[in-house]
Amino acid sequence: MWWAWPFLPALVLLSELSVVRVQTAPCQTCRKLSESFIKGLEKTANKNFGGGNTAWEEEKLAKYARSETRLLEIVEAACEKTDFECNQLLEQIEDQVETWWFHRQQEAPDLFEWLCIEELRLCCPPGRFGPDCKECPSGPGGVCGGLGRCEGEGTRLGDGECVCDPGYSGRLCQSCADGYYREKSSNDSIGACAACYHSCKKCAGPQDYKCFDCKPGWMLHDNKCVDIDECGTELARCASNTYCHNTDGSYECRGCDQACVGCMGSGPARCKKCSRGYRLKGAKCLDIDECSERAIACPGLNEACTNEEGSFHCDCADGFIRRDSICVENKPPAGPEKGLFDDITDEEVLVLQQMFFGVVICALATLAAKGDMVFTAIFIGGVAAMAGYWLTEKGDYMLDGFLKGR
Repeated sequence: MWWAWPFLPALVLLSELSVVRVQTAPCQTCRKLSESFIKGLEKTANKNFGGGNTAWEEEKLAKYARSETRLLEIVEAACEKTDFECNQLLEQIEDQVETWWFHRQQEAPDLFEWLCIEELRLCCPPGRFGPDCKECPSGPGGVCGGLGRCEGEGTRLGDGECVCDPGYSGRLCQSCADGYYREKSSNDSIGACAACYHSCKKCAGPQDYKCFDCKPGWMLHDNKCVDIDECGTELARCASNTYCHNTDGSYECRGCDQACVGCMGSGPARCKKCSRGYRLKGAKCLDIDECSERAIACPGLNEACTNEEGSFHCDCADGFIRRDSICVENKPPAGPEKGLFDDITDEEVLVLQQMFFGVVICALATLAAKGDMVFTAIFIGGVAAMAGYWLTEKGDYMLDGFLKGR
């Protein structure tokens, strides 16, 4: 081991850092891991051995019981894949688990106690708390008198104070809390704490006439707690445009009606002043119908007035839509533009065909009359070709399509 001396400070530092990381893991994670490990022990107790040669089984079972193979099987199933904290802790304490498995298991069979309490110092024994595992407050009934729990018990956290069960108070939870009284016991034991009447802070029994002191919002009168009307005594503090509503032992502020500016209660009949768009009629603030009372409520062209609660709005009249803040007539969209010859009749097509044919013949005849042999030949050939083509159905279809722009 001489070679390790130069690296000793670094090894010590890494060891301390590992301990710090482990100490951040909560006690409940270590407890859960140790319990899962013990279940794995039970599950693999007789694995792969189910009858046959007894001597052979005992020999093989003894080897398997402390084998690395069994340890690996237990460790692989100790944490669920989705349990990040458990897997992280298991990775950090791999060496400690192996030490317990191979060397400490017989002398310290309780894995939780050896690993979580003594080795990792993440937990404390029952009835102890805090970094030093101090003893929790205890009384005749045990920890916190058996009527509460010790804050941080079983962990390295908490302050050790008793968190009492409902109805109990005091350092050891031996007194009755406010709103509870001590019941009489038939024997020498101390009676349990039972609830007073709901308005009593201190009492001698569950009835409403056995109160000694009252909870806030109530006042004592002839051993009874009577509700204080904060609204009637001006003890309430409510914001503007709200009003006070008394409740048992307290009060609440509720919003005024929309017809009101300030109010003394619910509804339009309890307004101090009417809101804009409302007018006082009798004892109520009622909506003003601006559409019927105003000469021109909606000055825009082709607009119609619609009354609503406390106001009105202007919409376009039927048959009109708003475009650029102006109501215009809602006309259907125009269809595609017609062609030049879309409305022409069949008789008119025939006349136009004849006129077109005459113009072409006349032009060729004029050129031929000038003595040009080329145009003469073209004229004669054109007359013959056009006459023949004219008489065919195809020629008629071509001219008809040309004249109709198709």
